[in-house]
Amino acid sequence: MLQRPKGTKDLLPSESYIWQDFERKVKRILDSYNFKEIRVPVFEYTELFQRGVGETTDVVQKEMYTFNDKGGRSITLRPEGTAGVIRAYLENGMSSNPSPTKLWYNMGVYRYENVQKGRLREFHQLGIELIGSSSYLADVETILIGNSVINALNLEDVELNINSIGCPTCRAKYQNVLREFIGKNLEEYCDTCKTRFEKNPMRILDCKESKCKQLNIGAPKMIDYLCDECKEHFENVKITLEKLNINYKIDSSIVRGLDYYTKTVFEFVSKKDGLTVIGGGRYDGLVEEFGGIHTPAVGFGAGIERLMELYSNNNIIVKDNVPDLYILSCGVEENIKTIELSEKLRKSGYIIEKDVFERSFKSQMKYANKLNCKNLIVIGEDEIKTNKAKIKNMETGEEKEIELNIETIKQCL
Repeated sequence: MLQRPKGTKDLLPSESYIWQDFERKVKRILDSYNFKEIRVPVFEYTELFQRGVGETTDVVQKEMYTFNDKGGRSITLRPEGTAGVIRAYLENGMSSNPSPTKLWYNMGVYRYENVQKGRLREFHQLGIELIGSSSYLADVETILIGNSVINALNLEDVELNINSIGCPTCRAKYQNVLREFIGKNLEEYCDTCKTRFEKNPMRILDCKESKCKQLNIGAPKMIDYLCDECKEHFENVKITLEKLNINYKIDSSIVRGLDYYTKTVFEFVSKKDGLTVIGGGRYDGLVEEFGGIHTPAVGFGAGIERLMELYSNNNIIVKDNVPDLYILSCGVEENIKTIELSEKLRKSGYIIEKDVFERSFKSQMKYANKLNCKNLIVIGEDEIKTNKAKIKNMETGEEKEIELNIETIKQCL
């Protein structure tokens, strides 16, 4: 028997209604902030992610699904959403739109990594990008949206951690100090960290190897080396969050896993298992890196599988897509009448079920019960002759005789 590849999952109808409930709630939040949906290709030229995500990241070095197409071009399945969205923003001239540009997406992303709790090799990412503002207010709004998602999903024991990783100017000074600290024990670090030492030593702080984590204890903190502008920016973020009663902790270890971040970075983390459910920050140089003019931006990404696990554990989600009505019928004329009524009711927004097997009334009744249909009508010869039928409420058992037309049926649903 053929099986799905490791790191992928089938989303069955027994689960998809939970995702739909989640998506409705999240979309209401994003609509309230006036964010608009964008959809970008599943694959891009590999260079996009090498330049955007960063060649020293785990994503680019170890995790991308990259191949040559039939024209010999290097293609990569998207490992995250931001790079493709910024490419689309530039390529489609969205910079001429009123600023800021507010975009959101819900997309499948692909990383060849160890399969773990809440993270597969094909997983889904909810993301937002607020493009065009350098103000701390854009950072705060992005964090507020993340907080609103956490609250709307009724997620317990999730905390907000924030940090600042500065701008290229103050980060260059910090990296010299960090190299001095790491350099004393460089030979003890893993091979990946050694390759990052010259190009981007901050990536070493993000290493998941236990021995590297130990060696990083006591490392200098970027937050202590911020320039005046970055320091003021971060202070304004903190003050505003405090005034809005948004609880946060400063976590100087947050550098995020992608090279494009600058200044504010943040993570909403599950206290139970320490996993990040929403993470993001500011990335003021990415548009310029892709050939555009200097354009500041901020955003976040959320692994939906991790969010869904917390959502399911913290909520009772009622299925709301059970059929409003099952119409039983046997015979050619009766079936035609059933089809006519079903189509009209469906166009009015009702969920209607009917037989497509030419089964007996008894078999149809069993099927209607299995579907938990709310109401039931039987159409036989007598119902066709009199144009009357009985509608039964399957929860209460109450029966009413009605005229066999759309308006009277709708009054009972």
